[in-house]
Amino acid sequence: MKSIGVGLLGLGTVGTGVVKILKNHQDKLMHQIGCPIEVKKILVKDIKKDRDVEIDSSLLTTNVNEVIEHPEVDVVIEVMGGVEETRKHILTSLKNKKHVVTANKDLVAVYGSELHAAASENKCDLYYEASVAGGIPILRGLVDGLASDKITKLMGIVNGTTNFILTKMSKNGSPYQEVLAEAQQLGFAEADPTSDVEGLDAARKMAILATLGFSMNIDLADVSVKGISSITEEDLNYSKRLGYTMKLIGIAQQEGDKVEVSVQPTLLPDDHPLSAVNDEYNAVYVYGEAVGETMFYGPGAGSLPTATAIVSDLVAVMKNMRLGVNGQSVVTPQYEKQLKDRAEIYSKHFLRIHVKDQVGSFAKITTIFSERGVSFEKILQLPLKQKDLAEIVLVTHTASLKDYEDILGHLSDSDVVAQVKSSYRVEGDGVK
Repeated sequence: MKSIGVGLLGLGTVGTGVVKILKNHQDKLMHQIGCPIEVKKILVKDIKKDRDVEIDSSLLTTNVNEVIEHPEVDVVIEVMGGVEETRKHILTSLKNKKHVVTANKDLVAVYGSELHAAASENKCDLYYEASVAGGIPILRGLVDGLASDKITKLMGIVNGTTNFILTKMSKNGSPYQEVLAEAQQLGFAEADPTSDVEGLDAARKMAILATLGFSMNIDLADVSVKGISSITEEDLNYSKRLGYTMKLIGIAQQEGDKVEVSVQPTLLPDDHPLSAVNDEYNAVYVYGEAVGETMFYGPGAGSLPTATAIVSDLVAVMKNMRLGVNGQSVVTPQYEKQLKDRAEIYSKHFLRIHVKDQVGSFAKITTIFSERGVSFEKILQLPLKQKDLAEIVLVTHTASLKDYEDILGHLSDSDVVAQVKSSYRVEGDGVK
């Protein structure tokens, strides 16, 4: 078989990693697919820029058409980022009968169904393992490894930046802004960290995971999102006292025909496997009816881990080429999307409130909960420096989101509640 021609859109951190792996692992790749891989053209912004990989300058171009219309390019690898312009380039590549591998979760989360349709129509492959959790083979695990099982729940840490921040805040007692600045210095957080810290990056990944896990078209707008920027040292300290660890958790859960998908700060029991996932690492916990519980763990970002996932997709494309089955791996979602409403979403909740330190205050608060059938699992009551206020920290038993939000509204309106300080979802029982 002739060599496989590859064109790259982008030569940044991840693109450089791809080139390094293709150079350094050529023997292994040859053994896997039976033919050499040749990089034919690479789209860059600046041809003269210094790079930490040795590459023939004749392969570089600033004209995207020289890549996506190159007659010897069989596979286009997209690592340039962006959405609208990149979507056009990928659609053109597919129309030109080029297979596509991408690491672009923003693009896949928004335009995944359109790109899949174009790939199928043109008998091309479209792979995006690197779009979720970097070097962890979670998408391939869902699509191939767990293909025979029915997935009921996906729960995980899918953003390394927020996990790094929460780890440092929890272990060192450092304030949020200080740790965020450290994350930016180390390159874990962007200059504008909004997408990471407000949960948008994780939400895009959860939309992709839920779509594949439940075989249902889940859009980004279907994901309920809350970030970490309002988490305080007090929240983390109380979580520890109650036997929990705080993480930004993506949850996708199916019961019957209906699903819920969210990203939010969540209290996990200290002995839960995800509680031990620290710093920039990612992990996804998968619940299947047959397999039970499995966990995928590893580096969620970085040049070589992400590039490893991209080249693994490239190998899959080339194996399909040898078998003559390109474009046949796309399986359209089997089920129509049905989302739970708030009365159907159940969990425990952590709540921290400041109340007037007077006789009858706690009784009034208890009444607000009991009228909606919600009881307490754990309670801490502590005096505050202000002599007229006390702090109540509690974890509820399982309640519907509708009832709990109704309770929050009534607490805010209560004449004995000075302030609802914080509220978070709780999974499982805290370690005693």
